[in-house]
Amino acid sequence: MENFVASVRQAEAALRDLFEPTPLQRNDHLSAKYGADIWLKREDLTPVRSYKLRGAFNAMRKLVGDKPGSNAHFVCASAGNHAQGVAFACRHFGARGTIFMPITTPQQKIDKTRTFGGDAIEIVLTGDYFDQTLAASQAFAREHGAEFLAPFDAPDVIEGQATVGLELLDQLGRAPDLVVLPVGGGGLAAGVTRYLHEQAPDTRFTFAEPLGGASLQAALQQGAPVALPAVDSFVDGAAVARIGALPFEALRHFRPADVHLAPEDRICITMLEMLNTEGVVLEPAGALAVDILRDLDDIRGKTVVCVCSGGNFDFERLPEVKERAQRFSGVKKYFVLRLPQRPGALRDFLELLGPNDDISRFEYLKKSARNFGSVLIGIETDDPENLTTLKQRLDHAGFAFRDITSDNLLSELLV
Repeated sequence: MENFVASVRQAEAALRDLFEPTPLQRNDHLSAKYGADIWLKREDLTPVRSYKLRGAFNAMRKLVGDKPGSNAHFVCASAGNHAQGVAFACRHFGARGTIFMPITTPQQKIDKTRTFGGDAIEIVLTGDYFDQTLAASQAFAREHGAEFLAPFDAPDVIEGQATVGLELLDQLGRAPDLVVLPVGGGGLAAGVTRYLHEQAPDTRFTFAEPLGGASLQAALQQGAPVALPAVDSFVDGAAVARIGALPFEALRHFRPADVHLAPEDRICITMLEMLNTEGVVLEPAGALAVDILRDLDDIRGKTVVCVCSGGNFDFERLPEVKERAQRFSGVKKYFVLRLPQRPGALRDFLELLGPNDDISRFEYLKKSARNFGSVLIGIETDDPENLTTLKQRLDHAGFAFRDITSDNLLSELLV
């Protein structure tokens, strides 16, 4: 354990060639909201806007001694933050990097990776799914004798991510009561918990996973890593089907109850709250730790550190985030309304709307109907109770309708 602590200190010292420690900031808004002393470790403020640079840099640092400068060749597979961290570190070390990304990767992420890596990297787009991209990258690394850089399941990567724990402890100047850590593949959680277990043994930990990608909780329940049958990709920075083997070994002594699951749509509420109230831009995975604060019933009066793991958010996704947040909070709903095909029927419906109800979507689904027509209607309001009373008024007036807001299949087809 002491060797691990010493190695983390060496990694942290080396990191200073790239960037200063990311800020640890007390958040007055969250502290007042939850009655606790809440601090945010702002990993969204690294040069690549995520903590992933730490692990990639540390793994490379251990290898470039044998292959200095342009003789070193690194390979990775990633559609996001790991790719950007590898690209940045390749340029720093003067090493070659080949970064494999799925063909479906958004152009914005490709462009950012290329910006960070410059002439040091080559981007290869291959595979419709990440598993195909990963297999291609590993085969390429074997064929060319290059070093494959795993995103989380590697000792040097875990050691690099542990520098987050070293920094927050030094910056706070005391041991926090609780550290809230987001979990995807588990490298960050494994590194930080291992370091603080030695340096701040009284600190407790809580883990945040997306509801649609709870690989740590599943592994703790089974006693070993398991592959989830399906993963919701919305929280792309933490949507991992199987937690890493090495991270799990470091985390296996925790209980399933130590893991809290954040619904994807609720994370959107947290993202908007942090953006509108605090001016903090977080990606879905970066908002995980803050989101689950509402699920913790024992933090009042405690010192809590939330690790905000990343801020690589594409603002083209903002309408989707707003939409999902409104649906989850109950201020936006979608109905399929059976509207009589007679003069005045639409006016009768409109008169049932409240003063704060706004139609955001109106579309005839069957335009050739003779007696009744099916209409898709989206309604926004400022209080969920308004939509509850609207449904009651529709019933009383004899309108046939179906609320499809939570019907994933119909919503996907119609909305």
